[in-house]
Amino acid sequence: MQQYLRRRAIASLVTLGALAFSPLGHAQTTAPIQAVASFSILGDLVRQVGGDRVQVDVLVGPGADAHVFQPSPSHAKQVAQAQVVFANGLGFEGWMQRLLKTAGYRGQPVLVSQGIKPLQTEEDDHDHKAGKHGHHDHGELDPHAWQAVPNVITYVANIAKGLCAADAAGCEGYRKNAAAYTTQLQTLDTEIKAAWAAIPAGQRKLITSHDAFGYYAKTYGVKFLAPQGVSTDSEASAKGVAQLVRQIKKEQIKALFVESISDPRLIEQIGRETGVKPAGELFSDSLSDTSGPAGTYMAMMRVNTMAMTQAIKGQ
Repeated sequence: MQQYLRRRAIASLVTLGALAFSPLGHAQTTAPIQAVASFSILGDLVRQVGGDRVQVDVLVGPGADAHVFQPSPSHAKQVAQAQVVFANGLGFEGWMQRLLKTAGYRGQPVLVSQGIKPLQTEEDDHDHKAGKHGHHDHGELDPHAWQAVPNVITYVANIAKGLCAADAAGCEGYRKNAAAYTTQLQTLDTEIKAAWAAIPAGQRKLITSHDAFGYYAKTYGVKFLAPQGVSTDSEASAKGVAQLVRQIKKEQIKALFVESISDPRLIEQIGRETGVKPAGELFSDSLSDTSGPAGTYMAMMRVNTMAMTQAIKGQ
């Protein structure tokens, strides 16, 4: 009996040893893939697809503004150590090429917006071209494609592809994570459409700090007006603001919002001149920190949609 038990114990140890050196054991003990994402919203998307296998560093963190970001030596160090770098593209990160060069990064960043038809800033869907003056550091493209959920489904497919290229062994897992998250995004898209369906098309009008919601406007049938252009770095002209004030009064627009990354003074001035009290804060180019209301992309889209629809309804 004792010999039998000893043999069983030895066999168990051999099995455990084999497991420790098997591909499964190896997958559990390997260091995580080092990924860098350019800004907080993209960082969340990479985490959703990468799961525990990927360590994600974000260059422009929650509450910070990627339009005016200045990379530091510590950012260059993060990029130098990365196995894969993710960027939005469409001119959003004007500083990215300089940073890659400084860091000595040899690969090409994964542009998650690849395959999306960008909106042109020249083609004005929301009648507020006259309100936009000053330079646009994005050129003719609107980079804020993540504001439409169908575009983020494309982002997720591009992220999975980028992670598979950097880590073939984890590819099956990335594809599974991407498929599960895509299902959640499809549900989110349906929710947002349902929230706006309850509001007559003629009443779907809002004012925001800068022109970050063009894709949201086009996808969900909402009209946005903004004193600044597609970059928070652009200047709002006195003439443009005066025209916006007249339009707000004429069209009786009730929903006025400050963005989390913007100086609130301009919106507060417009509020005083129109008698419309700002309805709160929207998250455009950045998540809140994890303790805030918009700690993930899906939370951000839900909280923005609820704030906008409630403000229009006068709640």
